[in-house]
Amino acid sequence: MERRLAAIAQTAPAFSAVLRAYRRALLSSEDALAEGLIAWLGGQPNVAASVKRAAGIKGDLDPFGAMHFLVGLLTILRDSGRAGLLLVLDEVETLQRMRADTRERGLNALRQLIDEIDAGRYPGLYLIVTGTSAFFEGRQGVQRLAPLARRLQTDFATEARFDNPRAVQIRLQGFDVAALVAVGARIRDLFAEEISAPERIHRVVDDGYLSDLAHAVSGRLGGNAGVAPRLFLRKLVAEVLDRVDQFPDFDPRRHYTLTLDEREMTPAERANVAAASVDEVELKV
Repeated sequence: MERRLAAIAQTAPAFSAVLRAYRRALLSSEDALAEGLIAWLGGQPNVAASVKRAAGIKGDLDPFGAMHFLVGLLTILRDSGRAGLLLVLDEVETLQRMRADTRERGLNALRQLIDEIDAGRYPGLYLIVTGTSAFFEGRQGVQRLAPLARRLQTDFATEARFDNPRAVQIRLQGFDVAALVAVGARIRDLFAEEISAPERIHRVVDDGYLSDLAHAVSGRLGGNAGVAPRLFLRKLVAEVLDRVDQFPDFDPRRHYTLTLDEREMTPAERANVAAASVDEVELKV
């Protein structure tokens, strides 16, 4: 442990100091101090000065310090026998709705992170950035910062089936029923690994039932499987798999009827709900 902390101290001394103080706090059962140190590592504001003094640090954690800590974390993972760290920055398109100065800083920070990964500063880090087409192609997103746009530029002129999975940018295809079934099967298999009777889960919730459920959910959403994944997985886990696990005589084909309540839907899902009768069809006058 001490050798690892010594190695971390070379690149992230504050990170090493906090980890040492945290370890001492745990050994001496100083729970409040340990929690305060973890809060500081997590970037929480208003951490007590006494907590910082215990680790020999000052001030709050800033973005530059956090990036140094990332190097330290990667060192810990490497010395622990891990291959590395997968970092997902999800829904980055929210930058488009921020103030201009905040948006510019965010885009430039993303450009710097990409450059530093390319330069080998974060060995073992795999970065995935997800966003809408508008973020990558629109004027308020990536295209607003020319250096970032050049780094992420990818040719999508060819057919989608020939997209290069090694390219810096990957075009995600929308969900269809087959994709819903594939994801559902994977969730079912993971669920079965954690229960006492996995064979029953596979027998009762087989691929045929997953296909029936996927068609039922997407059918209630106007046949649009692209907006169905969240509701499909929610129904599968909470209303089918959990019941099969808890009730030995539960058979979803006989005892379960799919229901969709508008209160559990997002606006996009509600917009796709198929009308139950002609009286529900709104006419524009």
